[in-house]
Amino acid sequence: MGVEVGGPPARHRLPARRTPLILYGRTLEQTIDRHERATFVKELVVPGGRVPLAMVRKRLVSNGGGTRAPILLVHGFGQNRYAWHLPARSFANHLARAGYDVFNLDLRGHGRSRHFGARTPRSVDEYVVEDLPIAIEEVLSHTGNRAPFLVGHSLGGLVSYAAAPKLKGAVAGIASIGSPYHFTRGSFSLQAIALVFDAMRRIGVPHVGVPLPLYPVGAFIRSIRRVADSPFYPIPLPGWHVGALEPHVLDQHLRLAFDRAGIQEMRNMFEWGAQKRFGGHAQDYVERFEEMDLPLFVLAGMNDDLAPPASVRPAFERSRSKDKTYKTVPLGHIDLLVGRDAPLSTWPLVTNWIEKRSAA
Repeated sequence: MGVEVGGPPARHRLPARRTPLILYGRTLEQTIDRHERATFVKELVVPGGRVPLAMVRKRLVSNGGGTRAPILLVHGFGQNRYAWHLPARSFANHLARAGYDVFNLDLRGHGRSRHFGARTPRSVDEYVVEDLPIAIEEVLSHTGNRAPFLVGHSLGGLVSYAAAPKLKGAVAGIASIGSPYHFTRGSFSLQAIALVFDAMRRIGVPHVGVPLPLYPVGAFIRSIRRVADSPFYPIPLPGWHVGALEPHVLDQHLRLAFDRAGIQEMRNMFEWGAQKRFGGHAQDYVERFEEMDLPLFVLAGMNDDLAPPASVRPAFERSRSKDKTYKTVPLGHIDLLVGRDAPLSTWPLVTNWIEKRSAA
């Protein structure tokens, strides 16, 4: 295949090539945004191996099977593939309509991957060391060895930062959306929580691998939706900007995209924040990412309370890539993907960035 994998540990290498597995395929018409619709080929792809991950592949029917470039979507913390694809608004469908071969991944412990038996991770490192290499290998096997662009939201962007340097030649570029390279920076609320987690680490509180289901949380917020989408909402970190999502879109996101919050994942991120280092002091994620010379696009939301620009921009500043871009838009964390204004801001920014590099 000609994929060079940096670093000696075999566990970082792409798995051995095998026959692609497609559980089912169908042709269907779906919404992109509001009254915009298109007809797509949808396939459920399940990579082989000991981690049963699941991906939904989308292509535009009118392309006759041809696509511009493959894209692998990586969701954020506590979410699943629906973060990119709601019945009323779908970034995944937008990319597929633009002619791309879109693979929407459920990380282990989330969505269909959990239903197929992929347990909750012991740490974020398992996403980096196993999940993304497995998913990328599967994309390559379906697309004739065309390296995909990684598009990650929040934690998904950080996982992409960490995994890509070990997969030289197998990744075309990275676009991160609301990914806090210096987690908690710019948020006093998150910094206070980080201090608590750091204290737990220092006194040796044992790690807990039990996931916290977010479905009840989503159901509760939906029940008080009018309050949740108002300035009087008592929780300081709602994840979206007031008024940025129509009621039915917010309802769909809370019902479909809210998945499970891994306690250990959350602890990892807050410990990173307390240590002021992406990946923590025990990992060399920082050095590998910053030395990497892949096309990099970093997008931050100016109204993002979970990943303020102050926490997102350092990835752009510290990267030594010869091709790097940084943009901000006036959106919140969830709004960046499925907010009312996302189709006019986030979507074209990411799509145009990929278009220029896939054409080159």
